[in-house]
Formats: sequence, structure tokens, C-alpha cells
Amino acid sequence: MSLRARIRGGDKAAFGELFDECAKAVYNHAIRLTANWSMAEDVTALTFLEAWRLRGKIDAEGGSLRPWLLGIATNVARNMRRAARRHDDALARLPRGEGVPDFAEEVVSRIDDAERLAAVRQAYGKLRRAEQDVFALCVWAGLDYAQAAEALGIPVGTVRSRLSRARKKLAGAGEPPPARGQVVGDGGPEKEEIR
Repeated sequence: MSLRARIRGGDKAAFGELFDECAKAVYNHAIRLTANWSMAEDVTALTFLEAWRLRGKIDAEGGSLRPWLLGIATNVARNMRRAARRHDDALARLPRGEGVPDFAEEVVSRIDDAERLAAVRQAYGKLRRAEQDVFALCVWAGLDYAQAAEALGIPVGTVRSRLSRARKKLAGAGEPPPARGQVVGDGGPEKEEIR
């Protein structure tokens, strides 16, 4: 029986195998989406909780479940950002009290990483939401067009066009190099190459 079928049937050991296989990829995707280590851990945990809840919708046939999990992680991160915005808006409406110093700034080992991540997030933030989702899945998570299309529930051609637009917008903004196995080029079969 395939891993997909076992998970669909509620096999906890099979789901544990899926977690062991994909947790790092989900966490890495989450950290790129949130730019926050703690929030990325929460996104990872909620992704697997949601995946367990949705296990009955898994097709018994197919390849890796990684694209499906990254699609769930993308939605979880989006929902968490929305909730955080609502929370911040609610706090902004409260009367101001005395400020408490933030001692987190004293953590020297993370300052450089945080600055680089902030620069990437700033450039990333200039993309439309649909372009961000495709860019995060194809470039950062290393999914190919078909896997990203499966994760987002959209046609492959839409993934290609959104990724192309995102890359054009990010040109000169310090876009990271394509991940290993990532298809690069203008989409024409004679001009694509695999890195």
C-alpha cells in the first residue's frame, strides 16, 4: 500500500514518515514566507495539523506530498499574517502605556541574518500576493512548475506567467539564485535549463 493510501487511511506511522520527510522543507518555506523563526515553527506545526485533518482528501495515487504540504503552509502563513494584522490593529486602538525595552535586539548572532532577511522580504513584499506564492514555491522551495501548480490549485501556464512577472519585478533587487532543480528561462522548451 502506498504512503498516500496509508496516510489517507489514518495510519499514524505513515504520517510520521511524511513529517520526517517533509518537515524541514515546510519549515524552510515558512521562514521565507514569514521572516520570523518562531512564526515559522508555528506555521510548520499548523501545516501538519491541517494536513492530518485533510488527509481524507489525498488522492491514493500520485507522487510526493511535498507540494500539497507547501500549499497548505502557504495558506497557513497567509492566515497567520492576517490574524497578526488584526491583532496589531486592535492593539493600536488601545490607550498607550509605558514602553518596555526590547531585549531581543541584544541577540547579536541573528542581526546579520535578520537584516538580510528583511531586505529580501522588502523586495518580496513589492510583488502581488499571487506572484509571491508562486515565487516562494518555485524559487525558494524548489518546486517545478507542475508541483507549484498542484500546490496552489492553478494551471501550470499561470505558474509560469506569474513567476516570469515576479522575476522581472525582482531583477536587480537581489533575487536569490534559482534552487537546484529549478527551471529557469522564458518558458520556451529550447531555452529552459535545469540548475
